[in-house]
Amino acid sequence: MEKKEISTVLTRAVVSEFLGTLLLVFFAVGSAVLAGEYIGTFGIALAFGFTMVALAYALGPISGCHLNPAVTLGMLLARRIGLRTAAEYWIAQVVGAIVGSAVLFLVARQIPGLQTHASFGTNGWGDRSAVHLNLGGAFVAEMVMTFLLVYVWLSVTHKVAVIGFNGLAIGLALATVHLIGIPLDGTSVNPARSIGPALFAGGAAITQLWLFIIAPLIGAAIAAVVHPITHPPHEPVLVADDAVPHEPAE
Repeated sequence: MEKKEISTVLTRAVVSEFLGTLLLVFFAVGSAVLAGEYIGTFGIALAFGFTMVALAYALGPISGCHLNPAVTLGMLLARRIGLRTAAEYWIAQVVGAIVGSAVLFLVARQIPGLQTHASFGTNGWGDRSAVHLNLGGAFVAEMVMTFLLVYVWLSVTHKVAVIGFNGLAIGLALATVHLIGIPLDGTSVNPARSIGPALFAGGAAITQLWLFIIAPLIGAAIAAVVHPITHPPHEPVLVADDAVPHEPAE
């Protein structure tokens, strides 16, 4: 592939990461901000999962549809993408999340009485947690939930692209962590998704933001270390038939 063609493909991928993260924040975080009292935790979790599935099929073949700095870090540590590509993805994801949050904030401000200060679909612990989860609990929860998401992502994708039924598994994993995590800390598992809304919410959403950047990245790094143990490179994917004893056929 010529240098110009490579540049064009990378540009498409970066634009896809920007657009996808923008849409994920607007629709998924928007479900919590604009419709949370009507659809509840289950509805919000489905909104995240369904939006991810739709975007995975739309953008997965182009960029891998990471839409999440933690996923990109996992891919980088797994040596599926280079550092420059990862850096460009990170910038696109954060900027996309900020723009998506800006559009969502504009819509939210048109609803009389809607509270956005220190809330706005942001993440938090202590008094900002529905179950009053403490800092340590939120840190561990974010690491474990992000581990699951990134581990599934690495397991169902061969390299970078999301194809076939891969998007369904990724969407289900994202919905699952939200079902568990929303009562705990609002569920981040995605630093970009946390950064965008926090900038518009202000207050405690900003002061607690550091956890929802660091913990997901640590969880992603652990997933990248563990994944090769269960899925060694160049080894057969389907090993259960050989590993599990079978009763002899009669």
